[in-house]
Amino acid sequence: MIVVESISKTYYAKNAETLALQNISFKVQEGEVYGLIGLSGAGKSTALRTINFLEVPDSGHIYFQGDDLVLKNKSEMRLVRQKMGMIFQHFNLLANKTVADNVALPLEIAGWNKADIKKRVIECLELVQLSNKKDAYPANLSGGQKQRVAIARAIANHPKLLLADEPTSALDPLTKGEIIDCLLDLNKKLNLTIIIATHEMKVVRKICNRVSIFKDGKIHETLDVHNGELNPTTEYGQALVREL
Repeated sequence: MIVVESISKTYYAKNAETLALQNISFKVQEGEVYGLIGLSGAGKSTALRTINFLEVPDSGHIYFQGDDLVLKNKSEMRLVRQKMGMIFQHFNLLANKTVADNVALPLEIAGWNKADIKKRVIECLELVQLSNKKDAYPANLSGGQKQRVAIARAIANHPKLLLADEPTSALDPLTKGEIIDCLLDLNKKLNLTIIIATHEMKVVRKICNRVSIFKDGKIHETLDVHNGELNPTTEYGQALVREL
């Protein structure tokens, strides 16, 4: 499904440069939930955002369904992104649009006709259990409801891959569980491949099949998650799992 191969990324600022990713590589299988974990600034979110080229890597290759995305032009990448949904920590909903209109937005951009958009919006809202909120505005929703709208919007165009960047960090503990359950349900019902960047071990233990531990822009180690348990072999990995 996804092969990230020797990706590096440097940020340049006045009189300074930051090496955010250093030659990272990992593979994600179809239907898998894959975690990128680490402390703030470790590189996990940057790695996630290189997959759909929100961050353009300086070097390396990213293969999606066999195609090397590095070789795509901007027009081709727009089509690729239609197969990738993305959700963010702070929802990124449009305040002046209803729930239904927010979910419809990517379908309008993709050129769907109005009848099909209306049908698909209802389907997506049913999947995230928000059918009764279709005419509400984001300001009238809880944090968990806003994130579920964002998830519905992300899956509207039938993506093969969902990228989730710290999707539970802005939520209270009870609501975090709702969102984790929602993502896990979509993974099972739709065979939706999910890559999630997080620093929360509750998320990792509940939803991930495998994880890569990031430190200083590098992958420190990659682990299987069995029945909610992961057993790092390195001293840093063990300390990180205890701390998070």
